[in-house]
Amino acid sequence: MLYPFLYFAQEKLLFIQQKKDSEHLSWVTREYPHAEEVRIKTPDNVLLQGWYIKNSPEQQSPLVIYFGGNAEEISKHIREINYFKGWALLLVNYRGYGLSEGNPSETNFFKDAVLLYDTFAKRIDIDNQKIVAFGRSLGTGVAVYLAHQRDLKGLILVSPYDSIRSIAQEIYPYVPVSLLLKHHFDSLILASSIKIPMLALIAQNDRIIPPSHSFKLIEAWGGVARHTVITDSHHNNITMSYEYWESIIAFLDSLLKV
Repeated sequence: MLYPFLYFAQEKLLFIQQKKDSEHLSWVTREYPHAEEVRIKTPDNVLLQGWYIKNSPEQQSPLVIYFGGNAEEISKHIREINYFKGWALLLVNYRGYGLSEGNPSETNFFKDAVLLYDTFAKRIDIDNQKIVAFGRSLGTGVAVYLAHQRDLKGLILVSPYDSIRSIAQEIYPYVPVSLLLKHHFDSLILASSIKIPMLALIAQNDRIIPPSHSFKLIEAWGGVARHTVITDSHHNNITMSYEYWESIIAFLDSLLKV
């Protein structure tokens, strides 16, 4: 009975959709008038909705594209724009999250990440030689895939993993995970071919994505890989550390100097 349950319930376990309505849209517009609403139609006619915020005086800004965790609605990250001084920030909800339409899946997340990059790399207010992907938890797999498909300046990964398959196999050691899992998010298989700088931020006491899975990815990385272990933190409070933001700011500043 366990095998059928895991197979048919895996989308609900992996993609915990946080939906919003038009009232939330009005609230964000009132609270953050500097945020530009983003609406992008995918080739298969699905609407993706999110926000673009600029924190740079330059005519062409470097850009950070953020990919959230499996239960994340991205509007809350607008308030973090002050940490991205000199950068623009793109926050777009996955399919089925927030006000984005459609259904979440590994394939859809990957295709949409490339679409977001291609769309914003063409904007006249973006320096397309300085685009960084920033992924957290589940979103690290999306960010790694984008880095494999497009020329990024760098990559920030918070609680990264080698693959969802590997984590699931550890949780269910007697289950043939490879046969049952539809969404593998295998970052490890891509890691050695990606040569750009990467910063990994790891929660010392992470029980959802154990640090051992993060270090497997770091060790396989094809470019320069930095990492910071945030002490006395776990999966859900890693962002509350001063060291967390200090590491991100220092990494982004280093990319602008190259």
